[in-house]
Amino acid sequence: MAATARRRAMLTATRTTTILPVSDPDRASHFYTDQLGLTPIGGAGDGTRLFELGRGDVLGLMPAEEGAQSGHTVLSFEVDDLEAEMGDLQRRGVRFEDYDLPDLKTVNHVAVLGSEKAAWFHDSEGNVLCLHEVTG
Repeated sequence: MAATARRRAMLTATRTTTILPVSDPDRASHFYTDQLGLTPIGGAGDGTRLFELGRGDVLGLMPAEEGAQSGHTVLSFEVDDLEAEMGDLQRRGVRFEDYDLPDLKTVNHVAVLGSEKAAWFHDSEGNVLCLHEVTG
């Protein structure tokens, strides 16, 4: 039991790396650097390109075949001011999505979800990314 508790504690105190599939690593690297403003920090032997996310976390862009991307949100960035961040990213060419579904509706690209606001966009490879702000 003590070993299990230690393992859980280790996982809650560790840095994480999110790995996203990309069919064109050069195009994806430019998107994450130029449009999202992330800092490249190197690469791995398998061709994965690494980017600093802050707080010690890392984003890896792993070469994959076309179609390996998911149709749901794979990464969400928590921000202090959603509208300001959206404006900055829109000036860099990021296009936010609008949804009108029974359980999700956006107004000016923003959905209010209880105590959060959120907005979604796709990266250059089709991965679904999100910005969210905790409001309450």
